[in-house]
Amino acid sequence: MRALVKPHKGPGLELRDVPEPHTGRSEVKIRVLRTGLCGTDLHIESWDDFAQAHVSPGQIIGHEFYGEIVEVGASVPEGEGIDELHVGQRVSVEGHVVCRRCSNCRRGRHHMCLRTKSVGVDRDGAFADYVVVPARNVWVQPDEIDPDLGALFDPFGNAVHTAFQYPLATEDVLISGAGPIGTMAAAIAQQIGGRQIVLTDINPARLELASGIGVTTVNVAEEDLRGVMAALGIREGFDVGLEMSGSPAAMAQMIELCNFGANIAMLGLPSGPYSIDWNTVITRMLTLQGVYGRMMFDTWFKATNLLTSFPGLREQVRSLITHRLPAQQWQEAFDIARSGSSGKVIMDWSV
Repeated sequence: MRALVKPHKGPGLELRDVPEPHTGRSEVKIRVLRTGLCGTDLHIESWDDFAQAHVSPGQIIGHEFYGEIVEVGASVPEGEGIDELHVGQRVSVEGHVVCRRCSNCRRGRHHMCLRTKSVGVDRDGAFADYVVVPARNVWVQPDEIDPDLGALFDPFGNAVHTAFQYPLATEDVLISGAGPIGTMAAAIAQQIGGRQIVLTDINPARLELASGIGVTTVNVAEEDLRGVMAALGIREGFDVGLEMSGSPAAMAQMIELCNFGANIAMLGLPSGPYSIDWNTVITRMLTLQGVYGRMMFDTWFKATNLLTSFPGLREQVRSLITHRLPAQQWQEAFDIARSGSSGKVIMDWSV
């Protein structure tokens, strides 16, 4: 089969012919139809410190994907029941494979597993014609979720997990970072009844794409955010902040402009440590909550229910796909994603 692999310790990837994976007793084999490109994949291609700590030469990468079950392991219950898997089902996959033995796993906090192994990072991934994953990680998709949307469930889940940290209905929400996940979070906040949703960035291309979902977008390098707040009738500050950029400047501005008692969820990963005005955090009684990945599988239920219940949200998320390329053009797909001027880039493995 075709597979995009890390050929050696160093920059670069290679599309190779490799043996089709064997399906273990508690696993399923999936024919990959679509994959989405993620910042993690770009880190692996460039071979930065993160990649060097996790990825081995010869490993297949990729973790955002949608496909069709073609084989079910011998010990996996197979049938038509609500919890059973069978050949032909269309699925997405939770990419965090957990140990189920650590204290967090045994307490039901699987997303906080101490020994998590990630598909496409710590084990072979889905940038290939076929991928094998544990059956318990498979998420069967309803008919409303087409292949492109199904390939985005991983990043959409990040947006859902972050947006649902705090109640958003009737609240004024500031979201920093107009990348695909930040824009998805803004769309979610809008759909579930946020009062004023303000999405900030300094990248004009990303802001232009995000403006299509119908929230207020602000280039904070060119426009005074306080003036925007006044025009929107936000007099005392934002009630909720979602920090999706990893930018120290964005975080400082969010702390400055949130109301007393506001809640801030932080998903964006910074490139290094940075200082925070803890006097303001303390005296304004702000709550800061770190967010990582998705809740297994509460977030998946929420994500599916949101997209099947709100057709407008499906269209908003789908509008963030700016490029679709066949898998053979993987290098072009990576270059587009790395440019910073695209939305989500989808690779088609069905051709």
